[in-house]
Amino acid sequence: MGSNHSKADKGQGERMPLAKEATCTYATDWVTTKLQWKLTADRAEVKALRRVAVGCKSATVKFTPAP
Repeated sequence: MGSNHSKADKGQGERMPLAKEATCTYATDWVTTKLQWKLTADRAEVKALRRVAVGCKSATVKFTPAP
């Protein structure tokens, strides 16, 4: 419960995985979901995504818009 409870206190922009190798997958899944469901991103999210994107040169986001 401790780690999940502490996540609730953070914004999405602060919730990156601890494992470096999972960061790009997490970020692309995050962007895919936002685009698929036409969700907005706040400044903290955009800042975090830009920071992560620098290290994700080969990452690709593919999505189908939700109905």
